[in-house]
Amino acid sequence: MSADRPYLDDGTQIEARVTDLLSRLTLKEKFRLLASHGRHRIYVTAPIKRLGIPSFKTTDGPLGVAMHSSGFKKNTRFPATVSLAASWNRELTHQVGVAMGKEVRAVGRHVLLAPGINIARTPLNGRTFEYFSEDPYLTKELAIPLVKGVQEQRIAACLKHYAANNQETDRRSSDSIVDERTLHEIYLRAFRAVVLEADPWSVMSCYNKVNGVYGSENKYLLRETLMDKWGFNGLVMTDWFASRPIETTEGCINAGLGLEMPWAMRYKTKALEQAFNEGHFTEETLDDLVRRNLRVMMLTGLFDRPEKLPEGSRNTTEHQVLARRAAEEGMVLLKNDRNLLPLDIENLKRISVHGKHMRLKFGRLLKGGSSAVKPPHEITPLEGLEKKVRGKVKLFPGDTFADVAIVFVGLDHSKGGDSESSDRNSIHLDEEQVSLIKKVAEDHLRTVVCVIAGSPIAMDEWIEDVEAVLMCWYGGMEAGHAIANVLFGDVNPSGKLPLTFPKNLSDSPAHSTGNPRNFPGDEEKKVFYDEGIFVGYRWFDEKNIEPLFPFGFGKSYTSFEFGEVHLSKSNLRKSEDTLSIEVGVTNTGDLEGAEVVQVYAHDFQSSVERPPRELVGFEKVNLRPGESRSVSVLVKAEDLAFYDVTKHDWTVEPGDFKFLIGNSSRDIHLDADFSFG
Repeated sequence: MSADRPYLDDGTQIEARVTDLLSRLTLKEKFRLLASHGRHRIYVTAPIKRLGIPSFKTTDGPLGVAMHSSGFKKNTRFPATVSLAASWNRELTHQVGVAMGKEVRAVGRHVLLAPGINIARTPLNGRTFEYFSEDPYLTKELAIPLVKGVQEQRIAACLKHYAANNQETDRRSSDSIVDERTLHEIYLRAFRAVVLEADPWSVMSCYNKVNGVYGSENKYLLRETLMDKWGFNGLVMTDWFASRPIETTEGCINAGLGLEMPWAMRYKTKALEQAFNEGHFTEETLDDLVRRNLRVMMLTGLFDRPEKLPEGSRNTTEHQVLARRAAEEGMVLLKNDRNLLPLDIENLKRISVHGKHMRLKFGRLLKGGSSAVKPPHEITPLEGLEKKVRGKVKLFPGDTFADVAIVFVGLDHSKGGDSESSDRNSIHLDEEQVSLIKKVAEDHLRTVVCVIAGSPIAMDEWIEDVEAVLMCWYGGMEAGHAIANVLFGDVNPSGKLPLTFPKNLSDSPAHSTGNPRNFPGDEEKKVFYDEGIFVGYRWFDEKNIEPLFPFGFGKSYTSFEFGEVHLSKSNLRKSEDTLSIEVGVTNTGDLEGAEVVQVYAHDFQSSVERPPRELVGFEKVNLRPGESRSVSVLVKAEDLAFYDVTKHDWTVEPGDFKFLIGNSSRDIHLDADFSFG
């Protein structure tokens, strides 16, 4: 059969197979490939039986393979994306990507609708837990290996939500008003880098408008920038129902939208025929979109023999161990007075445990929105602690007479918390949880607060009352074991904040004026990004605002000392150049642990306004007690660039720079001068 139909020959080069299949399609069949058809098949496309084209199947992410889009199967629930980001570990995110790809393969799907790489503009965004960071450099450095890991299993990763989708309030109708430099330098930068370095096979367009045009018909974003400028050759699909408010079929076609989901609205066959016959789009444009769809089908092995495809697997011990390790690496120790942590299991008799979060399970069907993954089991914090101390320490939920108290507080995936379709009302915990913390702290000499949430939490009402605070995020199906391992020192926390934690909401850039035009939008639902490029720590540094905890912050049970710094060269001449920064790091404490060497760049003199410092490199290193190592951090000249609106492109200006080297954006230990040009 493959001799007559080369597109079925999995030994033939993919582009030749795509060309052959494209030539066999009728006009109506081409139209049919542009949308899902059938309201009961909202995650799959319809097959074309005449040519043996199977259904192309997607599944939600990014915490793993979602139950509702995988035939109602239970799958490994990995930590939330923000927790992965807090690990600052590229290799770990790659391993998670590989595991997710295997699980998608095991449920018979072809596309994982992940990762989400939108920038955290406001701490109130209900989907912050699904994204990496407020910083585009950290986002792209972790998204690239994750995408590569997924696609190594011949599963398409899907970058979302393109672009400037930074809130859930009015997300289907709001209009992000953002200037050209800010759009590219902050909100498109990670998308661009992942496209150029990881070659993702699909991108999801956003619900919102960007500068007056909906994402699914935004020709500037899709055709001119993503495809023509960056060279993206995959398919663009809508977010589910994102095309509903769009008025014309040809607007989407000419913009570059290749797949309308979950079913045809603008891409109904009759509408496509009419627009085509009236000359609103050409067959060349149509063929380009169909070719992109067919290419991704080929890349994911839709027409290949099963033995030629990677073998899928799900709910394996390997994946569950990985989920636990990822949860452990993402936890951030925020406070540890008098070295209360790690808890000494040999010298404790009674531990009291408090807070509803000690028993909460988060892996429930559609809980939190499309990212919901229901696992075969989920270990709660209480279950993890019970197993850890069994036979050694008495554990009393709610007891007021104990050697140490542990309070589990935070958010959940209900409306007004960390959830799709709604934003948070406040960055503070509710009064009930604040009162609980204060009462427990009053009743105990030593109190640990474990925060389970996916976005920044204000702590001014209670942080001075407690001895230790551990940011646990949403740790996935093995979270309870991971939390217990960190609390008792089996694991030394090494996470660093991928987000700035403000003391007050008004300290954050989108909320500094209190004007609704900045958030959640004016009466016309326009959201003005008046803060420009000053997002996250860039804003706090520029305005000299003291955060509760700075970007990149995280304590350890051991201590580290930074030694000398050496540059492989003091001058970069071209934007393609790189240099290596060698930093001596010593573990000066008594426990093995990991430190993240963070490198920020400061431009002494620029023709445009720039932040005081910007992350341009990092490297995580694990050291035994007393061990010293020279840590090499690679810095690319292109990561020193800014977006030049006169050239409509990135540029690095000649001049002098300084590297600022430390273990958070506010804790700088070393510096070194260098120049460009």
